[in-house]
Amino acid sequence: MADQELTWQGAVVRWDRALFDVVARRHWPGADRVLPRLGRAANHGVLWGGAAAALAVFGSARARKAAVRGIASLALASATINTVGKWSVRRPRPLLDGVPAVRQLATQPQTTSFPSGHSASAFAFTAGLALESPGWGAALAPVAASVAFSRVYTGVHYPSDVVAGAALGVAAGFVVRRLARDAQEARVVPGDERTAAGAPALPDGAGLSVVVNTGSGTAAAAGLDVLRTRLPKAEVIECAGPELAAALEEAVSRATVLGVCGGDGTVNAAATAALRAGLPLAVFPGGTLNHFAMDLGLGGAEDTCRALASGHAVHIGVGRFAPGPQDGPAGPRGHGYFLNNFSIGAYPELLGHRLRWSPRIGSGPAALLAAWRVLRAQRPVRLRLAGRPRNVWLLFAGNGTYHGTGPAPRRRDSLGEGLLDVRLVHGGGRPGPRLLAAALAGPLSRSPVHVATRLRSLRIGDIPAGTPLAYDGEYAEAPPALVLDELPDALTVYRPRM
Repeated sequence: MADQELTWQGAVVRWDRALFDVVARRHWPGADRVLPRLGRAANHGVLWGGAAAALAVFGSARARKAAVRGIASLALASATINTVGKWSVRRPRPLLDGVPAVRQLATQPQTTSFPSGHSASAFAFTAGLALESPGWGAALAPVAASVAFSRVYTGVHYPSDVVAGAALGVAAGFVVRRLARDAQEARVVPGDERTAAGAPALPDGAGLSVVVNTGSGTAAAAGLDVLRTRLPKAEVIECAGPELAAALEEAVSRATVLGVCGGDGTVNAAATAALRAGLPLAVFPGGTLNHFAMDLGLGGAEDTCRALASGHAVHIGVGRFAPGPQDGPAGPRGHGYFLNNFSIGAYPELLGHRLRWSPRIGSGPAALLAAWRVLRAQRPVRLRLAGRPRNVWLLFAGNGTYHGTGPAPRRRDSLGEGLLDVRLVHGGGRPGPRLLAAALAGPLSRSPVHVATRLRSLRIGDIPAGTPLAYDGEYAEAPPALVLDELPDALTVYRPRM
């Protein structure tokens, strides 16, 4: 048996060397100039970092997410190669006999040969990219293959080194995708909201009217596909952003249950319509972040379909501010509602800059530029809180208690608590740099400019004209005075038993 194993290993080594010699003897016009330069460009992941940066600046939201997955896959593959691979199999580099001098690298690598780190990085980045955005993955696959081949062409690796490195890179891409899915699933944890009795079961969707915001992107399209398959009798109303209000009014007029597919802003509009009509709400996550759906325990459209089939729903609290963003007399249309959070100060300013710049430069770069603009130039808002004058850099009110000690944390355990989570960043001058320093030094609750409390209601007065406010990602101008309060168990929302 041992003799057979040695014979097999010897055959692989002979095959490896023979294929290496074939590549060394073969000449491809133009390759002597292109392939060595391409291999050098991929040193230390520079080529792939540049590709990721280009996607972040010029690509869509999905392309940016794919670029992050690609870089994470590359980092995992590089760490594995450099800590385990290179030291586990101490294979010497190929002899350069037969490799033309014009192809050889000016500085030869000093590490061991197996596996190829360049190949692992190239295929890890491309696999991570392709698993999130197949189009971009297909576009970069020839570049990754060329980088891998260049390592044999320049004489620094055997073919088996390249194949093993490429396989490890692809495996790293799948591992990162699995870790991302596990992290996503870990976020989807239902809270202790009170079960709503009497919510109708709609196993085939009869009586359900769903408004789909087609402007929410690929996530909304995926949710729409699931919806049509699982609930064939549901009424589906597709609309773009400006048509949302009319579409909701149409759906409410004949629905037993109001459904919505879109991001947090779209869900907010549907929740407002459901509250005013006294209808249960079915949320099909279809946005980029889906904060409300995640906090409620909905991981995707399949979860909502299961809840509708069984008729399982819960009561949730809703934040309210009066007067609302719409003009109108006191009464229901004089109120605004928020499922996630409400804010005045730095965040609405940041949101306004981002919305203004993102059509021109993309949402990612716009968010970074807006953050820099706000931290550099934003001044506190002078207003009155509960009858006391305050200088406020940021006022954040969450619908339920959020985790974390920052001014605008992101996750809640329950939407049925019935309390506002109020966070203040106050002080004169520009507290942005001080706030960032406090965040780096430790919990923001220790910072003298940060205050957190929980309230049933809060009165805000003397708001300067032109001050912006934000609620669930929407942007509006604040009135001279506001009242924030919490409406416990105000809305019935479908969620599966877990």
